[in-house]
Amino acid sequence: MQSPAPPDPLHRCHRFEDRAEFEARAAEFLAEGLAKGERVQYVAPGDPDGITRRLRAVGVLDEDLRRGAVRLAPPEATYPSGAVIDPREQVRAYAAATEEALADGFTGLRVAADATSLVRTPDRLDAFARYEHLADRYMATHPMSAMCAYDRTELGDDAIAQLACLHPPAGDATVPFHLHARDGASAALAGRLDAEARELWPLALERAELPAPDGEVVVDAAGLEFVDHRNLLALAGHAERRGTTVVLRTPLSHPGHLLRLLGVTRVRVEQVR
Repeated sequence: MQSPAPPDPLHRCHRFEDRAEFEARAAEFLAEGLAKGERVQYVAPGDPDGITRRLRAVGVLDEDLRRGAVRLAPPEATYPSGAVIDPREQVRAYAAATEEALADGFTGLRVAADATSLVRTPDRLDAFARYEHLADRYMATHPMSAMCAYDRTELGDDAIAQLACLHPPAGDATVPFHLHARDGASAALAGRLDAEARELWPLALERAELPAPDGEVVVDAAGLEFVDHRNLLALAGHAERRGTTVVLRTPLSHPGHLLRLLGVTRVRVEQVR
């Protein structure tokens, strides 16, 4: 039996148009972490006084700041300034910060970050999208959580969609599908792979670089609502280029019928209840 996506995912994507609204959401997210005994980190440009006031408004006290439970930092203090990030190196940096939090007696690490400045060019967007999925894999099995926020007025919906689709299905419901990490599978897939997804889907597959132990990519698609033949062919083409087979575990019956009609062999459906 496949487990559904958790209602409160560890990795959230949030698009915003107003700085005050972002700060309010970030303060609530971080306050949840403090209540769970986590160290929390706020990463955003500008004066930290605004977020400090909002944290106090939701119950964060000066004592939390003094004991190191709350850390405030501009993006350049956490990510490489003016450069394309190395996705694996950035995950290693957060892994080290998580281990440090545990060593200091906290139950984990929680980060709220305005990452708008890190994805302003196509090459930086590509690298950060790859990082988002690697970070999602790390968070699936380690005590770290994050809210990644992006300014819609600066980036636009298309760019943010490339990032949001690599998060679990919560927080941003404007993308047609979500390809995200799932412990016990190469990935989990939720939503609809229809005409709206046809440009985004192959891009997400390429950036996710899903693990293929024993030559098989196992996708927990319990949350998949629909997939059309074009997106199945895109999945098969991706598997062909990587020399792998994709196992799609889904309660849907029509993907298997489509694959047989298309003569596709690189994708296999395992129907589950």
